[in-house]
Amino acid sequence: MGNARKQTKEKPLDKMTAKELRDIAQGLPDITGAHGMNKSELISAIKKAKGIEEASSKKGFDATTRQIKAKIQELKKQRVEFKSQNNKKMTEILRRRINRLKKQTRKAG
Repeated sequence: MGNARKQTKEKPLDKMTAKELRDIAQGLPDITGAHGMNKSELISAIKKAKGIEEASSKKGFDATTRQIKAKIQELKKQRVEFKSQNNKKMTEILRRRINRLKKQTRKAG
């Protein structure tokens, strides 16, 4: 009983700060550019390096905020083209799609 040590449990990755995650990422040889990553990118990179499977998000959003914003930029370009052609129907459709995607970025963040 004298040698029984209290084992400290490691904090879950989701509860760690970005600084703690960067420290872990620097110790793993598979990860490069840890200082340029945000918290969600660090978590996914660490899980990938350690071979941990990522569970899908509860809300059903698989796209990251950056991917959604890239899609918004594409739709804005298309909207400008349709607006110059005076196609009001497609302009309005694209406007609604852009608004929906903006809402998704708020929920995903």
